Amino acid sequence: MTSAGRKRSHRSRKKRITLALAPVAAVAVAVPLMNPAGAATPSEVSADCSADSDRLENCEFVDVQFKRDNLGPNQRVSPVSDNCGSTSTASKTFDVSTSVTRVVQLEDGFTAGADTKLGNSFFEIGLKFSTSDINITRDDKATGLAFSRTDTVQADSIAFFMWSAKRTDVSGFLRATYKEPQNGRKVFFSPSEGGTSVHVFYPQILKNGTPDGRLWLRNVKCGTPEAAGLLNSTRALRSEPGFGEGGENVTDVDIPLSEIPAP
Repeated sequence: MTSAGRKRSHRSRKKRITLALAPVAAVAVAVPLMNPAGAATPSEVSADCSADSDRLENCEFVDVQFKRDNLGPNQRVSPVSDNCGSTSTASKTFDVSTSVTRVVQLEDGFTAGADTKLGNSFFEIGLKFSTSDINITRDDKATGLAFSRTDTVQADSIAFFMWSAKRTDVSGFLRATYKEPQNGRKVFFSPSEGGTSVHVFYPQILKNGTPDGRLWLRNVKCGTPEAAGLLNSTRALRSEPGFGEGGENVTDVDIPLSEIPAP
């Protein structure tokens, strides 16, 4: 009797807990169990949108908030010029080149071509954030800068150019509409409706066609760990500290955008 009583009590508690769930929570628990097609999970919505799946009627990026002038990664954009062992400065010519394009940041990461439903949505959203001074570049095209420039390399130093692109960071969520209902629904979201974890970074292009951003000449003292790491690196775009953040062995000189030739 005692055992049977405990079982009845256990079932009763489970029933009370189930009935206490809010309707929205109950649906959320039920969806994964009732949806073998898998269209309701955020990761599958992302995958279908990325692949421009035939199951989709449409997929859109919905913007929620934005931030202009967001600086992107710090990139080395010229070869390293070596003036190690010299007691005087040297005038060196640098070949500078880089390009910018739209970047999508998700948990799993993906790209979307401009000819896809989602890619077209990205472009339309980007147009909203163009201003009288800044253009948002087309999603399917890279915009670059390439030029040669003569600058001063300090005594017993190496030097190279650094670049950080200015971008408009637009955050929001994905809204996917499926052709066939899944458990009575056709619209699903990733990560959730009203979410802001999907980031789209739109390059800002100046009116003369030059990417907006920060360009600087970096001198690094020879014989230091910083210089050794650069001279031994085979990666052209390895991670580097930002402007003024290199430490006592590093000197950064800002280059005005007005001195960058238009493409």
